[in-house]
Amino acid sequence: MIHYRSLKDYHVRFSVLCAWAIALIVAVPAGADMTPLSQEVFQRAKQVTVGILADTQDQRMPEKPGKVSVRGTGVHLRDGYVVTARHAAEKHDPTTGTIIQKRIRILTNDLHELPADLVGDSAFMDVVVYRVAEPHRSKLQAGTSFVSGDVAPGMEVFTVGYPLGWGPTMAFGRLGNTNTFLQTVDTRLIQADLSACSGNSGGGLFNGQGEIVGIVHAVIHTDQEETQTYCSRMAFAIPGVLAERIVNAALSGKPLTFSKLGLHLTSVKDGTRLRVAVKDVTEPAKAAGLQRHDILLAIQDTEIIDAAQLKNFLIERTTPGQEVSIKVRRVDADLTFHVVLGGG
Repeated sequence: MIHYRSLKDYHVRFSVLCAWAIALIVAVPAGADMTPLSQEVFQRAKQVTVGILADTQDQRMPEKPGKVSVRGTGVHLRDGYVVTARHAAEKHDPTTGTIIQKRIRILTNDLHELPADLVGDSAFMDVVVYRVAEPHRSKLQAGTSFVSGDVAPGMEVFTVGYPLGWGPTMAFGRLGNTNTFLQTVDTRLIQADLSACSGNSGGGLFNGQGEIVGIVHAVIHTDQEETQTYCSRMAFAIPGVLAERIVNAALSGKPLTFSKLGLHLTSVKDGTRLRVAVKDVTEPAKAAGLQRHDILLAIQDTEIIDAAQLKNFLIERTTPGQEVSIKVRRVDADLTFHVVLGGG
C-alpha cells in the first residue's frame, strides 16, 4: 500500500549527532550525469542552506542548555530572510495545539547557531518566512533566488538538506510530473525523482544555476512502521513560483490573497471527453454572465483540463481585480465571457 504524507510527522525523532544515520546519507545515484552542474553551484547551494533546529529546551530547567537537534531545512534568500516549510517550524503546545513558532534557531553550513523571527507564513501552501536578527546577518555567507518561469519534466535538479537530522547532505535527480496533487496542501506540487527523508522538509530544490525550483514538502513511501522512518526516491515540492509569492507578500507586510472566480464545478462528458462544467455560480462569474451547466473550455486562451488545473491557473497566473476571458460551451454554441476576478 502506498502512503503519502507531509514530512512533518517525523521531525523530532532524530538528533544531528546520530552516527547511525550516516549509513542513510542521501547520495548521488550511480551513473548519474553531473556534467551540467558545477562545483561552484553545489558550494553556493550548501552555503545558502540552513538547518531548522528543534526546540529541545526543558522549561523546567531553563538554566540547562537544550540538545542540538535539526528537525528541518531552510534556504537563505537575501538580507537575512530564510524560507522553509511551515510544518518544519510548527510546535505542539499542550493548551493551544499546533502553533507556528514566533522565533526559531537556525544552523548555518559553518555551524553558527542564529535566531530568526517570524515574518509571514501560509498554511495553505506550507511555506513560512523568517528573518535572522540583524546583529547576526553577516554570518550568512550567500543568498539565492527563485527560478523565473515554468520548469519542465526531465530537468536536472538537486537538493541540500538534513535528512534524519544529519547533514548537510546532497541528493541529485530529475523532475517528474510538475503538476501533481496530494491531500497535504491545496495547490499543485512538483514531483522530483531524488532521495529525500524526514528533515529534508523546507529545503531548496535547485536547478543547474543554483536557483530555487521548489521547496521540499513531502515524500511517498511504500512501507512504514509506527516506530521507524523511511526515505524515498519520490519527493514533492511546493513550486518556486508559489513560494516566491508568499515571500513577497510577507516582505511587503500585506496578506496574501488569491483570485476568486465564483464557480463550483463538476465533471461531465463532452462527446468522448471528460470536461468540467458549472455546478453552481456566484459572484463575480455570475455578474459576467456564466450560468449553470456551462462547459468550461479555456481561460485566457489556455485550455481548461480539470478543476485542479483551473484552480492552479488562478493561483499562479492571476491577481484579484484582473479581468480574464472564460470560454464556455452552452448547448451547441461556444461563448466567451469577461470576468473581473474577486479576491479572498
